[in-house]
Amino acid sequence: MSNAMGVRLVHNLTHPSDLVIDLAVGPQLARAVIAAHRRSHLDMPRQLGWGREPATLIVTGWPLDDATSPGEFFARCRTSLVPGGCVAVLLPHGDPVLPVDVIVAAKGTGLAYLQHIVAADRPPRPGQRTQLDIHTDVLILTRSTTDTGGADD
Repeated sequence: MSNAMGVRLVHNLTHPSDLVIDLAVGPQLARAVIAAHRRSHLDMPRQLGWGREPATLIVTGWPLDDATSPGEFFARCRTSLVPGGCVAVLLPHGDPVLPVDVIVAAKGTGLAYLQHIVAADRPPRPGQRTQLDIHTDVLILTRSTTDTGGADD
């Protein structure tokens, strides 16, 4: 994830004083959280210490690098989000089936698809056909603002 993508995620999906859980590899999101004056659990969030307070934004890489199943992981994300909160899943670019797999796994836990962001290194120039160098695919999933206690929200 680029620094600019981290800044966009934090600024567009959170408000000042919102909590952000950073499960991504690299310092880009942490820099954006600090610059935007948001709060974050920066100390090893993949352990049991995700915190007791629900977050507005959780950012994670994909595929998961631990033994947690996707269903268990997204269920934990859902319980760690405020209603209306978002999970941003950073995908490696190039596998057209991967976004579908992530959405299916998340849907079973009560998270819903909100948006797919594709970030490129340089914008296209008028009058020229160029191949964009895509560096990040991001799926944005959200927790429903209505909470009936089930996974059908």
